[in-house]
Amino acid sequence: MDITNVTQYEDELSSIETELSKPETASNPSAFRELTKRYSYLKQIVEAASKLKSNFLQIKEAEELIHDSSNDEEMIEFAREELAEAKEKSEKLEFQLKRLLLPKNPEDDANTIIELRAGTGGDEAGLFAADLYRMYLRYAEHKGWKVESITTNLTDQGGVKEVIFSVSGDRIYSYLKYEAGVHRVQRVPVTETSGRIHTSAASVAVLPEAEDVEIEIDPSDIRIDVFRSSGPGGQSVNTTDSAIRLTHLKTGLIVTCQDEKSQHKNKAKAMRVLKARLFEKARDDANATRSEQRKSMVGSGDRSEKIRTYNFPQNRVTDHRIGLTVHALEEILGGNLDKIIEPLIEHDTQELLKQQFEHEN
Repeated sequence: MDITNVTQYEDELSSIETELSKPETASNPSAFRELTKRYSYLKQIVEAASKLKSNFLQIKEAEELIHDSSNDEEMIEFAREELAEAKEKSEKLEFQLKRLLLPKNPEDDANTIIELRAGTGGDEAGLFAADLYRMYLRYAEHKGWKVESITTNLTDQGGVKEVIFSVSGDRIYSYLKYEAGVHRVQRVPVTETSGRIHTSAASVAVLPEAEDVEIEIDPSDIRIDVFRSSGPGGQSVNTTDSAIRLTHLKTGLIVTCQDEKSQHKNKAKAMRVLKARLFEKARDDANATRSEQRKSMVGSGDRSEKIRTYNFPQNRVTDHRIGLTVHALEEILGGNLDKIIEPLIEHDTQELLKQQFEHEN
């Protein structure tokens, strides 16, 4: 199969260009947004195929130079170097194109809600959770994504008991879904006088944000409680009852939001989180009958899974799902998460390509 033959995608790209130029499309924000996303995806495929075709031509030209007896040894040696570089580049380009041609997960384009909570380890767990929170903020900044706080519950020591925030931008969930799980830290806590290394943990839940059309909530299924916002130690931070607690009566899911001074804004943010949790629950229920093979795939999102260890004495970060170890702890906590996420994406893609090959054969 010639994977560079993307005529159907070129035709669809042209068709979408025509649709986007129509006034009636521009006046329909939902349709315009969906067409723009599709256009961006198709353009990546067409451009990747074009680069691969061009690289194949370079390989062919280099091979012809090598086998041309009229060329001197210097020219042939130059062609050999060009051929080696082109073949190495070809493997990368072919992988990128195959990755784009895989069946697309619609959730990968979704904006994302992250719920980060301190786990075992007392105050140190809260401080570690705060480190992870800063890591995600810096990563989002590097990527040009927008972060919005939904609810924050801090400790007296400046750690995080719980923080919920949304991240919006291009293909957010396709990257951040790999963060779902239990993160473990091994280091000497600032409160430790004997210099002993402690192990603490924090849990990260990553939820694709549900569109209004995907999740509909009957108002009669929700109980709304209002109360006064509180900060570390329980002190009141607002003089009005602006904090909101939503309880979904059918599932028992509870969402609290108190970051805003406006009761209306807190309710709107809490509803976004509730919709995301209901969307995830519906997805998990649907996936429950799928094979064990799929459950073991990278990015399954199992929150009970210990996915990563941050070892400070050894300057080491280890992702246990693929056995990846990177000795760049400060750099990763500083927001360079691609050192971990890109290998996970590549591993996941290889697994999907292998499954597709086995299915086709």
